[in-house]
Amino acid sequence: MGALENGGQLAATERPSYQLDRSRQKGHGDFACNIAMMLAATAKRPPREIAQLIVDMLPASKFIDKVEIAGPGFINFYLTPQAYLGTVATILRAGSDYGCTNIGVGKKVLLEYVSANPTGPLHVGHGRGAAYGDALARVLKAAGYKVDREYYVNDAGRQMDIIATSVWLRYLDLCGESFDYPANAYQGDYIWDIAATVHREKRGRLFHGVENIFSNLNSDNPETYLDGIIARSKQLLGDGNYCMIFDLATDTLLENIRQDLKEFGVEYDRWFSERSLITSGAINKAIVLLKKKGHLYEEGGAWWFNTTALGDEKDRVVVRDNGSTTYFASDIAYHLEKFGRGYDQLINIWGADHHGYVARVKAAIQAMGQNDGALDILLVQFAVLYRGKEKVPMSTRSGEFVTLRELRKEVGNDAARFFYVSRKCEQHMDFDLELAKSQSSDNPVYYVQYAHARIMSVYRQMQDKGLGPKVDASTTALKVLTETHEQDLLTALSRFPEVVEQAARNHEPHQIAYYLRDLANGFHTYYNAHQFIVKDKATRNARLALIAAVKQVISTGLNLIGVSAPDSM
Repeated sequence: MGALENGGQLAATERPSYQLDRSRQKGHGDFACNIAMMLAATAKRPPREIAQLIVDMLPASKFIDKVEIAGPGFINFYLTPQAYLGTVATILRAGSDYGCTNIGVGKKVLLEYVSANPTGPLHVGHGRGAAYGDALARVLKAAGYKVDREYYVNDAGRQMDIIATSVWLRYLDLCGESFDYPANAYQGDYIWDIAATVHREKRGRLFHGVENIFSNLNSDNPETYLDGIIARSKQLLGDGNYCMIFDLATDTLLENIRQDLKEFGVEYDRWFSERSLITSGAINKAIVLLKKKGHLYEEGGAWWFNTTALGDEKDRVVVRDNGSTTYFASDIAYHLEKFGRGYDQLINIWGADHHGYVARVKAAIQAMGQNDGALDILLVQFAVLYRGKEKVPMSTRSGEFVTLRELRKEVGNDAARFFYVSRKCEQHMDFDLELAKSQSSDNPVYYVQYAHARIMSVYRQMQDKGLGPKVDASTTALKVLTETHEQDLLTALSRFPEVVEQAARNHEPHQIAYYLRDLANGFHTYYNAHQFIVKDKATRNARLALIAAVKQVISTGLNLIGVSAPDSM
């Protein structure tokens, strides 16, 4: 463009931004650029005329077959068959580093995901957040970001009191007491298991007759009734015994969660306790700060945060009239603490049922003088599990749910993770158990893994024939790769770094899954159409180099979403 300006052929008052994208259709070349249309307004000339000026000035290149002007002024570039040959050598030289980018170098990210209340085992809905969060962490690291992974443990508040009280009531069951167990207490077998531990260790030392627990409680409102039972439990047990049950239930359930996630290939750099916000004074610090900045007001004995002034739909209570702080107060303190650690970006991955929390948390960050633009909140739709055509009920409180552990046992980690990551996080997902277990091309994870295994089988055949694993990836050696299937594979391999970068920028690891499915399809088509171990040594070695590159990219891509690349199937 500088040459055109210097020659007086083109006058532009500013340098516009433009895009050079891969063409979506082969008939439009390999790449298309819109620079001529972006220059038209400032250059005051028709875009096709500008495009022609640019094309006329382009230097010759052995990698460019031809350049055409299309439509309103797109410049389409058609590459030569040799243009992508160097990709194979690049892949084989870089190994698992191929695809890594540096767009995030020097940037620190705190990624918080799952963070399910320790009120029961993880179910299949939590599994999607776990798979998505872990895959995103891997993709961000591949893009150069320094990523810390954190689990926020909601180990304080009413739900944990319900768990502790539920355990004690089941303990009384085991002591031989008869009573109507509250329908809105936790119902799962895991409550019985924890209660059995209490009974085994304490015998009857925590026993109280049920008449002391349930008498004179108003049962008109189930939730108020349950709160009354919680208060009686605390009163009758005393602080020491109640805390013992509370801690046992919390620690047991949290350890189960840790183990489930670890076995699912998901690990964290830090487990952050909500209770630590209370003991450290972080909640009081946040409340004092909000009061100082004039964002809290007192009404009806409670302290309210005027979040409506900052875009929320209504004001929120942070301190109840009884002096206890709310979950929202904990969230405020937690995010203030996060910002204090010096991260460039905070990413929260929440369930879609937390949609209403987004505006209030953003409002809190603004109110505390922090940059709310540094916080990204990504909402993950829970997966809906089907057995055949029957939808499986999912309710933690009632105990009717399929655990993540059960899902992994039935379909395996790889299928579960691939299925979870194969869609945008905000998209609804029906999890088809039968498809996940099938060994067919309709099962995407099987299809991709089978491509890797097929390539490994080719190399085993090579060794069996005594031909050795020699691979020559030089551009000269690869010039024989002129078949359409080979050119398509080369083009696909060259796209991988772009896919990783876009997946990182947009927080969309599903792009990796999509890409792998397309790459596997290209390989299987190639495999079915051509022989690799042929008599002609040059052709054989070139094809072996190509499929070695395919194998490497499949392996790297699967690792980015936490899925294995088996050598045989």
